[in-house]
Amino acid sequence: MRRYLWNLLIALDQGANAVLGGDPDETISSRAGKAMREEKRWGCVLCRFLNWFQADHCVKSIEPGVGANAALPD
Repeated sequence: MRRYLWNLLIALDQGANAVLGGDPDETISSRAGKAMREEKRWGCVLCRFLNWFQADHCVKSIEPGVGANAALPD
């Protein structure tokens, strides 16, 4: 049951990223981590917030091979 809930949370995260114009295969944290590396304000702010829950959350979440199918640029 725990794995099911975790998979469901990831699916919701990816779905929200797709709704926001991102790649449907990528999580918001991965997208934010990439934006933070490019010094985009929204990525820096979101990653700073997420660091309260897990140190370097966005950096750990970056999926290098994912993101090319984003509908909207960051």
